[in-house]
Amino acid sequence: MAEGKLIFEMRGISKSFGATHALRDVKLPIRTHEVHAIMGENGAGKSTLMKILSGVYTPDAGEILLDGKPVKIANPAAARDLGINLIYQELSVAPHMTVAQNVFMGSEPRGKFGMVDEAAMNRRTAEMLENLGARFSATTLAKNLSIAEQQQVEIGRALIHEGRILIMDEPTAALSDRETEQLFRIIEQLRDKGIAVLYISHRMAEVHRLATRVTILRDGGYVGELSKDELEPRRVVQMMVGRELGDFYAHAKRGARGAEVLRVEALAGGKVKPASFSLYSGEVTGLAGLVGAGRTELARLIFGADIKAAGKVVLAGQPIEVGEPGQAIALGIGYVPEDRKSLGLFLQLSALANTSMNVLAQHSSGGIIKYSELVRLTRDSIKKLNVKVSGPDGIVGGLSGGNQQKVLLARWLEIGPKVLILDEPTRGVDVGAKSEIYKIIHQLADDGVAILCISSELPEIVGICDRVMVMREGEITGEVSGDRITQENIMALAAHVEPAAAA
Repeated sequence: MAEGKLIFEMRGISKSFGATHALRDVKLPIRTHEVHAIMGENGAGKSTLMKILSGVYTPDAGEILLDGKPVKIANPAAARDLGINLIYQELSVAPHMTVAQNVFMGSEPRGKFGMVDEAAMNRRTAEMLENLGARFSATTLAKNLSIAEQQQVEIGRALIHEGRILIMDEPTAALSDRETEQLFRIIEQLRDKGIAVLYISHRMAEVHRLATRVTILRDGGYVGELSKDELEPRRVVQMMVGRELGDFYAHAKRGARGAEVLRVEALAGGKVKPASFSLYSGEVTGLAGLVGAGRTELARLIFGADIKAAGKVVLAGQPIEVGEPGQAIALGIGYVPEDRKSLGLFLQLSALANTSMNVLAQHSSGGIIKYSELVRLTRDSIKKLNVKVSGPDGIVGGLSGGNQQKVLLARWLEIGPKVLILDEPTRGVDVGAKSEIYKIIHQLADDGVAILCISSELPEIVGICDRVMVMREGEITGEVSGDRITQENIMALAAHVEPAAAA
């Protein structure tokens, strides 16, 4: 495809927040008929740059050109008037409104006497949902949608107001493989129509599949631009982090697994059909499957977050009853949830408060918390996990996704877990932080922890797991280990197809 026409251009963009330089002299050309990826570690300035383009922030220096002429983008409404739409990574649907009402929020079609034309709104939303391959209707309440479905509503909101530039910030983070493939087709259709798509992602395979070119940022500065032919993963990663990462997954094969730590026997509840399996000391066991297969629900049953309908759990040879998460924690079972911001972290609180909340009783006397001990523990965790935070009193909400995830991991390390369940442990995390989290996972396994890792990223499952179980429609359909851990075999089990034999 011939190079598209230059329609927007950002030159010399700089932005500071107090003493923090979020962007320094960044440039970005935006052309029609292109998917232009923006890559960089969390904190590199990607989101700040996109918020300037979409009118959320005003740059301190630099200019934005539209068709060669300088323009001012004072606010998001002005950006939309110029044909710029931004899909945020964080979901922002109104739970008690219908899908159509969410899609048209603030721009509802009007009929006679200025009344909202509900029929037209529902009809146009239904057409958009069909193009997206969605499995819910325009009149469904948003609160009844899964995270993946809510993400589709966000995408649909932008597609309804089709403009000249569409900005997508990690749009596939909560989508299944089928939904992701459908989204890619939509992006390619928009590209072919002449729309410029700016695509922020940490997933190298997605960028390689979609991007015409890639702009790379590091520490708020412009590092360089690569064409599609130059997208060699190791080169991209080195430009992003400024150093070699070596083996990305750092997966050193361990020896024979240790003793059985946890055994699940015919555990069932909700959409989970009777499931039986064991977790072993020193082993990273993966749990794969398509979105909606029941992986998270199974993890929540083990942790006591959901009520089981049948079955039992055996820990270190002893049957246990886990009716709520506090009991699981007391027994040495930890759980890092998929949605760290809503279900894991207290964003307004400090690193100390977030890491120590499970061990307050061990560091209290007569009802008085020994604060100095908690400070010491938190400082040790920050150092051990390389958390980039100002100190124990640093507020977690201001940290990057990777550092927030490491704070959450630190909380569970404090209890000295026997079993650690990780649900999408690197969702929304940059490549540098991913590499560090993988090393933490393998170090825990080497220390004897039994780890259950749920992930929708098949390269991640293949790269870090010693054994992989696969779920489909609430049922464990099989497992693979050793040389049989391949993306093809995992997807075969997810689709009820006999996996290939080992080479």
